[in-house]
Amino acid sequence: MDFITPQNGAGIAPAKRIVIIGATSGIGKEAALLFARKGWRVGVAGRRKDLLRQLEEAVPHAFATQVLDVTAPDAPDRLSHLIRKLGGMDVFLLCAGIGTQNPSLQPEPELRTATTNVEGFIRMTTAAFNYFKAQGGGHLAAITSIAGTKGLGIAPAYSATKRFQNTYLDALAQLARMQRLPIRFTDIRPGFVDTDLLKGRHYPMTMPADRVARRLVRAIERKERVVTIDLRYRLLVFFWRLIPRWLWERLPVK
Repeated sequence: MDFITPQNGAGIAPAKRIVIIGATSGIGKEAALLFARKGWRVGVAGRRKDLLRQLEEAVPHAFATQVLDVTAPDAPDRLSHLIRKLGGMDVFLLCAGIGTQNPSLQPEPELRTATTNVEGFIRMTTAAFNYFKAQGGGHLAAITSIAGTKGLGIAPAYSATKRFQNTYLDALAQLARMQRLPIRFTDIRPGFVDTDLLKGRHYPMTMPADRVARRLVRAIERKERVVTIDLRYRLLVFFWRLIPRWLWERLPVK
């Protein structure tokens, strides 16, 4: 895929380049469309080729695409291929993730969640970190969740893996400082979002994906470090962090 780059001396800065993993639906798709309409060069990746094609048709000539599964060992190679198609990468955004309510604690859903949200998360963020390290800088962002701030009994693996992601990004940010690397980090923590992840379930304060995507885009453009979307969820997190463990364990959170 060819992109038109302004010639030197034209007085126009080259378009920024963002790679979005998990861009075939939900927040990732909405963010990809927003960045493309803002004039960014956008590389999009996901598991389903037909959904990637739909994105290409929505904004012609705006995207470079790559089929990629974060749980597959070849995902970093596929990421590298997408970066080459795009002509480089300034921002990396990881949106891929799964989760489910599992109060019966069946092991398979828990393990699938851990495979995507931990193994896949490590695979892709380390690939992006090392790319930016070799390049001499960049911006690494990921969608985590407010669920990482408390252990939710109805979704043990989901809340635990989101806590892992929060902590992993903190560790990478510290590592970048230790190694004097100009790498920025953004941890995006939405609450309940109307995506396929919540399909068929009703949750309070559910937000539309396009609204979350708009806030996400602003956070990346401003290089914000941690973003909880929105005010209602910021207040919720503030107050539930004040709840002592002994009381939290007795609350019937559903």
